[in-house]
Amino acid sequence: MAENSQENSQETKSPAKLEIDRPTDFKFHLAYDVYSRAWDQNPSDAARLKLNELISTLANDENAYQDFYGQIQEYRDGGFSAFRSGRTRIETQRKRDWQRADTRDGRNRRHK
Repeated sequence: MAENSQENSQETKSPAKLEIDRPTDFKFHLAYDVYSRAWDQNPSDAARLKLNELISTLANDENAYQDFYGQIQEYRDGGFSAFRSGRTRIETQRKRDWQRADTRDGRNRRHK
């Protein structure tokens, strides 16, 4: 019986996942989703305590999104070394140029 009480006390000491999602607040909802995924991927109690601290801070301060994403990056399983903000350059091609190249490539494949 004493062993059961020790096991129960150890289970209660592990941090619990916070349920403070706000589905109507889009930015916070996405941040909570990032937190939730990081929580599920990290079994360590120390990591989970830090994740709880990060989402709690974000819940109380609406201007802390950049800090939140910068600090949560190490707990995410995405392979990214740092959070980057800014625009990414996308190279495009005119439809007619693409059609010409595709027709030429198809013709070359048929006659090989």
